[in-house]
Amino acid sequence: MSRKPLRLAILEATSMLDAAGVPSPRVDAELLAAHLVGVDRGRLGLVPLVEPEVVEAYFRTVEQRAKRIPLQYITGTTSLGNIDVEVGPGVFVPRPETELLLAWALAFLENVDHHPPVILDLCTGSGALALAIANARPDAVVHAVELDPSALAWARRNADLRSGHGDTPITLHHGDVTAKDLLTELDGAVDMIVANPPYIPEGADLDPEVIDHDPHMALFGGADGLSVIEPMIGNIARWLRIGGGVAIEHDDSNGSEVAAFLSRRRVFTEVTAHPDLAGRPRFVVAARAHPAPA
Repeated sequence: MSRKPLRLAILEATSMLDAAGVPSPRVDAELLAAHLVGVDRGRLGLVPLVEPEVVEAYFRTVEQRAKRIPLQYITGTTSLGNIDVEVGPGVFVPRPETELLLAWALAFLENVDHHPPVILDLCTGSGALALAIANARPDAVVHAVELDPSALAWARRNADLRSGHGDTPITLHHGDVTAKDLLTELDGAVDMIVANPPYIPEGADLDPEVIDHDPHMALFGGADGLSVIEPMIGNIARWLRIGGGVAIEHDDSNGSEVAAFLSRRRVFTEVTAHPDLAGRPRFVVAARAHPAPA
């Protein structure tokens, strides 16, 4: 059988995904095609014709996406910073907004004069944020905590893959970030903490890709979205060294509460809100204050 124009297959796939309510049908159709033929999305024009079996395989992936299975579950990967990590059922797919958290973290580390810098990633999920930091800062000592055993298995897999690529290994911990006895050996020793905890209020209206596929343990933070964040802050206070920094990602509905939790502790200063790519409140940063003079 003769080869088929890939461009026409992508157009048909775009229509299928649009009819299924996929938010970015053309982009997803192109990304699925790029994944299948093994090129970057921007180079699809260099693959004008493909074998009929490639088209058949392509439409099988398109049908999966039309069922609102996350794109990243279909391709098996997602990216953060300069790295790719594996994802699939049982682990939260990192969001584009976390790129902003990563950018803040790397900028903060530029001003840390303690070497090696010690970093703690809370609710690490796939390990993407911790591993992206380790990739960008090979001099750092990076710890990451995850409670969900399924997600932790993905994080371990990704950590092994990244160390196999030559990145500095990270240390993974199975634990509850709200437990008062968690990682007491790091008390006063951490230069920077990043956290992407479960923060969505229960009952929120979510896309099928999220509510039907992301682990609910990674999504929901109680009725107000704060059931993990509020008790976690006490631990953050004891882990950070004086002058250390923290960034906590949160729902766009509860950023003021997260900032208030930090401000009320009095051991934090420079509490600052940061917006996401759409201008909505997305993460709050703060610094561990120096003790007040006697």
